[in-house]
Amino acid sequence: MEEQRASGLTDRVVQFQNVGSRDGCEAPHKWSSAGGGKKIDVRNQIFCNRSLNMKNIIAVGFDMDYTLAQYKSETFESLAYEGTVRKLVYDLGYPRELLEWTFDWNYMVRGLVLDKKKGNILKMDRHKYVKVAYHGFKELSKEEKVDIYGTSLVRDSFDEPDYALIDTLFSLAEAYLFAQLVDFKDNNPDKILKDVDYGRMYKDVRSAVDMCHRDGTLKQMVAKEPNKYINEDATIVPLIKMIRDSGRSTFLVTNSLWDYTNIVMNFLCGGRTVHGPDTCNFDWLQYFDVVITGSAKPGFFHEESRVNLFEVELKSGMLINTDNGTPMAQIGDPSPKIPLKSKDKACRVFQGGNVGHLHSLLSIKSSSQVLYVGDHIYGDILRSKKVLGWRTMLVVPELEKEVELLWELRDARKELILMRNERDSVEDMIHHLSWSLKFEDINEKDKQEMLSAVKDLVCKRDEVRLNLQEAQRESHKKFHNVWGQLMKTGYQSSRFAHQVERYACLYTSQVSNLRLYSPEKYYKPSEDFMSHEFHLLPL
Repeated sequence: MEEQRASGLTDRVVQFQNVGSRDGCEAPHKWSSAGGGKKIDVRNQIFCNRSLNMKNIIAVGFDMDYTLAQYKSETFESLAYEGTVRKLVYDLGYPRELLEWTFDWNYMVRGLVLDKKKGNILKMDRHKYVKVAYHGFKELSKEEKVDIYGTSLVRDSFDEPDYALIDTLFSLAEAYLFAQLVDFKDNNPDKILKDVDYGRMYKDVRSAVDMCHRDGTLKQMVAKEPNKYINEDATIVPLIKMIRDSGRSTFLVTNSLWDYTNIVMNFLCGGRTVHGPDTCNFDWLQYFDVVITGSAKPGFFHEESRVNLFEVELKSGMLINTDNGTPMAQIGDPSPKIPLKSKDKACRVFQGGNVGHLHSLLSIKSSSQVLYVGDHIYGDILRSKKVLGWRTMLVVPELEKEVELLWELRDARKELILMRNERDSVEDMIHHLSWSLKFEDINEKDKQEMLSAVKDLVCKRDEVRLNLQEAQRESHKKFHNVWGQLMKTGYQSSRFAHQVERYACLYTSQVSNLRLYSPEKYYKPSEDFMSHEFHLLPL
């Protein structure tokens, strides 16, 4: 059994050959090409939580930011951080010292929770028990964690308004800045106004972030040099072509407005930039049936949301009134400006609206016929799955490194299981002897021998515990020096992993991994194991 499992895992990490030619348009069907049909590198696999038969899917949709467009954290997040700091200083009156601060883009991870009132950053397991906690950048002891979060009569939900969820990569910079402000306030109480508490500081950070987005600072910088802030991916176009060649509709739903969407998609689909030799055009629209910008997700997923749907005039960006997607004639002009799709098969671009409009535009009869791919567990996945029943795929870029380390550390992780078993065995022996000493009639000689045995076992238990804690800490740091494994907290699944499991039908490291599978594939989950089953399986 063990040999079979090891062999299976070895097969899973065989590198998928010939992935991603520079000119992907020549061989868009990677799964059926000469290099296809082989085992896919585990870092590029698609993992399944709920069965999904692609034959039932008639439309595949995508988010843009951090889904099709993967931003470079070291440049894009740093840009967002610097812009936010300037807003705090120049618009919200924070000390100029903040301008000297720097941003460590590796420090924060997704799945954390900010305690706005107490200034703490938390990592929880699937049951919402706080396992790792920092006040600013100061780690809280086990006793402090229990005192703050483990003594109430009613379990805290750890949700808004008192907590903020760091569930998107866009939030990492603001989480880091919040931690810096907490430390700054604690160490320099005279430099922060007395009425500005931790909660007010978080609110100010959010306001500063929103100002950066509203004034266009970030997007203007990205538009000038998209290759500096966005990863190039030559497999995006072949992926979408493959889906369309399979007879399915494709659509894009993004919160970004048309001008920025056009710039990013030009870069992704053709390498075109605003100021480059190949200037932006609208050629990329051939890969979609419908594009909805300014969608205001997650509100977009509520069909009862009465948001007007406007059609976008591509060159000017002008918004044109529509009646559920049908262009409306303007006063004094009896003919609509934009031809109907029945007359022109080209992709149509809209702003606003809701999911009902999208279903109508694509002639979707059942929400289960839609697969939506996004990166935001709340804005993209949870709402589209929970409210609509869309099938969902979550993009988790961090997964690529995580599964690679899991494979490299497989022997060490088996050793951890053995150490835990040894600890439990020793503790059981201590309890057995202690119980016998307390309740059984034992002569003095046997009693002394048992007391001596208990003493030796206690020493052994403490040694095993110490070794286990150290080994667990080292394993923890291999994934991330502060927060550990993304999908685990201690021995339990993390809160982030729990949400992925609940709301994402599929999850993978990159959207382009879809290209490695047949568009007709029937995705099936692996077998679930409960605790009693797990312990019956060999290591």
